[in-house]
Amino acid sequence: MIGLIQRVKHAKVTVADETTGEINQGLLVLLGVEREDDIEKMQKLATKISKYRVFSDENGKMNLNISQVGGQLLVVSQFTLAADTDKGLRPSFSGAATPEQANTLYEAFIAYCGELGVVTQTGRFGADMQVSLINDGPVTFSLQV
Repeated sequence: MIGLIQRVKHAKVTVADETTGEINQGLLVLLGVEREDDIEKMQKLATKISKYRVFSDENGKMNLNISQVGGQLLVVSQFTLAADTDKGLRPSFSGAATPEQANTLYEAFIAYCGELGVVTQTGRFGADMQVSLINDGPVTFSLQV
């Protein structure tokens, strides 16, 4: 399971001109699900993201997590993160989860983040989404479990 996280001042997802999720300070999480992923990996990634210290403390050091700054998550499914780009000029998606498996783990990820106490907004699984953001820093990390 892959989470590309971006620290944002603002982020929004729209589908067919309808806003499905919007946050101010927090993390935009682009979530890729691979064939071998399961509930245990989902929980591990969600926990890591919720505790990942990417927000500045009073000394300007990345020392605070999303809860400590009162931030929120915006979670967007992105199967292209599971692409194999090692060979050729076209990505292969043979390692990506099936849509059913990916949607199940995507929904479970969102629910689990809520259980961890993080306010979470979402995109819409499988939809053609437009994502806009103001990246704060910029600060971007790729996390994989």
